[in-house]
Amino acid sequence: MSKIVTLRLSEEDYQRITIAAEAEHRPISNFITTKVIEDIETSSYVDPIEMAPILSDKKLLRKLKAGHNDAEKKRGKYVK
Repeated sequence: MSKIVTLRLSEEDYQRITIAAEAEHRPISNFITTKVIEDIETSSYVDPIEMAPILSDKKLLRKLKAGHNDAEKKRGKYVK
């Protein structure tokens, strides 16, 4: 189900968004939603090119798994 969200924009930001949405022939709400989702997806996930060296490093993967297991068992100490 759709939700309604109120968004406060400066006049300048509103004009910039309106122009960009019109350039893509989309309503402002669709434009904003699409751009926010794109930003979330690109900032929340590691690029496959960046991930390849990590996944190929078996020693690193063993250490990450050991650290994960220690964290689950609450072993170690909290470092600020």
